[in-house]
Parts: sequence; structure tokens; C-alpha cells
Amino acid sequence: MTFSTETAFKETKDKMAKAVAHLEEEMRGIRTGRASPGLVEGIPVEVYASHQPIKNVAQIAIPDARTISIKPFDTSIVKDIERAIQASSLGVNPSVDGKTIRINLPPLSEDRRKQLVAHVKQICEAQRVALRNLRRDVLKHAEKAYAAHEITEDAWKKFDKQVSDHLKETEKKIDDVFKKKSEEVLTV
Repeated sequence: MTFSTETAFKETKDKMAKAVAHLEEEMRGIRTGRASPGLVEGIPVEVYASHQPIKNVAQIAIPDARTISIKPFDTSIVKDIERAIQASSLGVNPSVDGKTIRINLPPLSEDRRKQLVAHVKQICEAQRVALRNLRRDVLKHAEKAYAAHEITEDAWKKFDKQVSDHLKETEKKIDDVFKKKSEEVLTV
């Protein structure tokens, strides 16, 4: 199998884009002091002999800035959803109001906000490391292809520069995600 710099670059670019999309999705679940469906929609609930995310078994609404309202499609699973929320890392206690579950989010303290920013920074840095590892691996394959005379030295150097430049662009996107989320968390 011969090494194709175009194919390898396209695959690397796709993987980097998926990494940024995954990071953005992960950021949705971090509490900012404002109610957001992203805080609860991915919490797994054990219903019907399987684990389903809340978004698949209930309607999630935000009636005001500090309240999340969850209305199950099947009212018999209200207690299951309540247990799942209590067991989650959200750190809130839901209240059941008949067929609806309400979550009131208390305001975040300054210390908690700083902890959340540190957590966001940690997640972003882990994603940067993953991207750098991806670059290292693909450049290692290109180097082997060059050693096996499958590609020329010019093609190898051009590919190296292409991948490194794209990594810088992707890291800038991660920095933007970090900045945006930090501002959300720190804004009272």
C-alpha cells in the first residue's frame, strides 16, 4: 500500500475537525451559572432495560435562566430520571412536580467559577495533546514512506509543513473555545 500525502492530509484534517467538534460538545455539559439543555441531555438513564440519554426519553426546556424543566415522554420513568440526575456529576438535587422534573441551579461562587475555568483549561490541553499525537503519528507514516521511496523528499517536507500549519489553525480554534467558555463561566 503506497502512502498518499493528499489522502493522509484529508484524513488528518477530518480527525482534527472531529476533535474540535467533540471538545465543543463536551463544553456544552459544563455548568456556567446559566441553565442550558446541554447540562442534562447527555445524562444516561436506565430505562427499558438499556441506558438512554435524557434527551431521548424526555423533553428538556429552560423556563428561566436558573431552571431546567424535564418532562418525560413516558411518565412512568420520572423516578428513573430523577435518580440519574442525582447520580450525575451535576451536583444538584432535582424536584419532582407531578409529571415534570425541575432543576434549580444555584449561583456559582467565585471559587467554583475558578475551579470550572481550570477544569475547562485541562480539557482543552488534553485535546491539544491528542492533536499533537495525531500529527506525530501521521508524520511518522510519511517519514516511513519517504524512507521506502514511496514519496519524494519535497513531498515529505511539504506534507510536514501542511500538517503542522493545520495543527496551528486547529489549536487556535481550541484556544477560541477555551476563551469563550471561560468568559461564560466567569460572567456573573
